[in-house]
Amino acid sequence: MQNDPFAQFKATQREGWALFVPFEAYTTPPAARLVEFAPVQRGKQVLDVGCGTGVVAVTAARAGAQVKALDLSPVLLERARWNADMAGVKIEFTEGDAEALPYPDASFDVVLSQYGHMFAPRPEIVVAEMLRVLKPGGQIAFSTWPPELFMGRMFNLVGQHLPPPPGVAPVSLWGDPNVIRERLGDRVTDLSFEREAMYIPALSPQHLRHSYENTAAPVVKLVQTLKDDATRLAQFRSDLETLIATFTKHNLLRQQYLMTRATKRS
Repeated sequence: MQNDPFAQFKATQREGWALFVPFEAYTTPPAARLVEFAPVQRGKQVLDVGCGTGVVAVTAARAGAQVKALDLSPVLLERARWNADMAGVKIEFTEGDAEALPYPDASFDVVLSQYGHMFAPRPEIVVAEMLRVLKPGGQIAFSTWPPELFMGRMFNLVGQHLPPPPGVAPVSLWGDPNVIRERLGDRVTDLSFEREAMYIPALSPQHLRHSYENTAAPVVKLVQTLKDDATRLAQFRSDLETLIATFTKHNLLRQQYLMTRATKRS
């Protein structure tokens, strides 16, 4: 997008999320739930926005859909193409921006996003784009993190130590049904929500904190920013480990997520 005021912010995201691949396995079961929840049906035209390593796109393609997928990170797209090849499905992957989708109006029967579109800095623009490329009567469905549960609280914690640039909406707001209702507005009908949970093995809070520091873009960026401020970095790490411990039992971190589904008005 020309003259994008958030170009540098997106460049930082592109770099940070390139490290996400090790967490792919944990997002694979939720991908199946989102595809089922949407629902994706054989022969339908499907777009996966912020596709990452392609777990949703591949799942949808294996269900018989005709799938296209887009992500900012060329590293994640390389992994996504490998996943598609390994699964024996054909998917058109594109490096691109969720705020400027390179597809014609009303191109897709279903538009999906699993923890992807929510990182676009301007919710109003990414919503407009996702609905623009969706056919009237088509389904939009996405998974996000509720602000009061682990991932939402982790992103809020990161924001306390490293506030986002002015104009960038907090990621965790995408997990609030009231905010989602407002953002989708009267452009959709049949809005519904469902909560699910994914579980991450955690031998200790320190183990999992280390994993997030090496895979989750906002945490990666924060640690890089604080590398010369030992006191603040130690405080953040202590706060994150405490938060992890709060949601961990039997060596499993419980990460609850929210699925949203709606129909574009005809």
